Amino acid sequence: MTRGKRSWDDLSPGQQTTVLTLASIQLSLALTAWTDLALRPASEVRGGKGRWAAVIAVSFVGPLVYFTRGIRR
Repeated sequence: MTRGKRSWDDLSPGQQTTVLTLASIQLSLALTAWTDLALRPASEVRGGKGRWAAVIAVSFVGPLVYFTRGIRR
């Protein structure tokens, strides 16, 4: 069995549901983090806002790191 590229149609319905669920969670986390970053004053953010905007784009990890490390409390 070769492990080439798989298309959407090669996935089972359960796998498709899993991919869509994870993508929705990731998008929701990123949009929430970007909105928070845009509305939060720069004085309450550790480091530059531009840097955090890029970090947020990194899968699930980016928004989680922003919420745990990027905000001054």
